[in-house]
Amino acid sequence: MECNGCEFRAELYYDQECQIWVRREGDGTLTVGMTDISQSIAGKILHVRVRRPGTRRPVGKPVATIESGKWAGPVPNVFDCVIELANEDVLEDPNLLNIEPYEAWIARVRPVASVDVALKKLSTGDAAFELYRQRCLRDDIHCERGMR
Repeated sequence: MECNGCEFRAELYYDQECQIWVRREGDGTLTVGMTDISQSIAGKILHVRVRRPGTRRPVGKPVATIESGKWAGPVPNVFDCVIELANEDVLEDPNLLNIEPYEAWIARVRPVASVDVALKKLSTGDAAFELYRQRCLRDDIHCERGMR
């Protein structure tokens, strides 16, 4: 599915502004990444910094920061969690987030509460696509995948 060229994956979970996606893992962790919308707004991503593994990140405290040629800022965090792992591939080549935003995840985290409690704050499926579509149309966002 897509809107204005921005790819959307219905099986993932999204925050209310559709800046991040979250995927449930079989080991009780959650994988966090940037949406196609976010990578398009940011432009070519130059640097990614993920908090140290073992670091607790309460709601509102980012799990990572992203820097691009035109923007620097946090990767939003909408549930209390502990950093488990950073994606070393993305740390070495941040542009992967532009090229493949749904494969190039940023961090794996463990929710302090249960996975189900953490995911309740996010949207998925048709409800998430409607938020995604509204964001693309409201902010006139058109996506392009980055080039190497």
